[in-house]
Amino acid sequence: MKVLVTGGAGYIGSMLVPELLKNSYKVMVIDNFMYNQTPLLDYCYDRNLEIIRGDTRDRKLISSCIKETDIIFPLACLTGAPLCSRDEIAAKTTNFDAIKMILELRSKDQKIIFPTTNSGYGVGEKGKYCTEETPLKPISLYGRLKVDIERELLNSGNCITLRLATVFGTSPRMRLDLLVNDFVYRAVNDRFLVLFEAQFKRNYLHIRDIARVFIHCLENFDEIKDEPYNVGLSDANLSKWELCEEIKKQVPNFYFIEAEVGEDPDKRDYIVSNEKIEATGFKPAFSLQDGIAELIKGYQVVKRNQFSNV
Repeated sequence: MKVLVTGGAGYIGSMLVPELLKNSYKVMVIDNFMYNQTPLLDYCYDRNLEIIRGDTRDRKLISSCIKETDIIFPLACLTGAPLCSRDEIAAKTTNFDAIKMILELRSKDQKIIFPTTNSGYGVGEKGKYCTEETPLKPISLYGRLKVDIERELLNSGNCITLRLATVFGTSPRMRLDLLVNDFVYRAVNDRFLVLFEAQFKRNYLHIRDIARVFIHCLENFDEIKDEPYNVGLSDANLSKWELCEEIKKQVPNFYFIEAEVGEDPDKRDYIVSNEKIEATGFKPAFSLQDGIAELIKGYQVVKRNQFSNV
């Protein structure tokens, strides 16, 4: 089977593509390489991999590529609230319009597996887990676009959407602007961190488990299709303060404090239930502590320069 991965050289895509190749899929990647990193070079030897440098908003390009594929992973995205706020037009044309175009161009028998975000829950009720039935109340343009396109995808059928927790871990297309990745970087390099609204909670997920859940969806597509699924670590619904305590277990001289004044512009605060995806047989394999240890090693290699979305 042939798979099309838009944004296949991104933070998630550069982890997913090797897993697809390992599972004997033929993979076509479309990416504009906007961050000037060099993921996928290690896999250019593989005859089952095709890479096209292009813009996923290019209707002619997508139309020609989509005809040859059985499965579509629309990963191309301006990811994160700060980036989307900085360029709202690019965010809408990439995160909504380009994916709507894929829906218009694909045939009904072509499968779509799409990563959305559990940031669509916005601000949850204290002590109450957000399930797939919880009303979506996104508080950023990024969240709103993800919620809107998820609705379009599910209405179109032959699709699975994955509401991913906040992702962490090393990747060939590294990002330092994700919460866990950022906090560990500061712990390793600065040794201190000032927190704003330290009790705000989120759920977390290792990037390798995203690749694993994508493969799980491929292998069980017909049984679980046309539904949204939360995906995260069920033992990692943690506040920012609790996250720092976990980091301190591996970076003992890490000092952190909560600011008495000021606020975090990111107001997301929720806990998430992952029971629905777990009931299909998927369980994460990588813990938060695994990811922290991995990042500590990774930051002997990576220093802050281009490894961010903003």
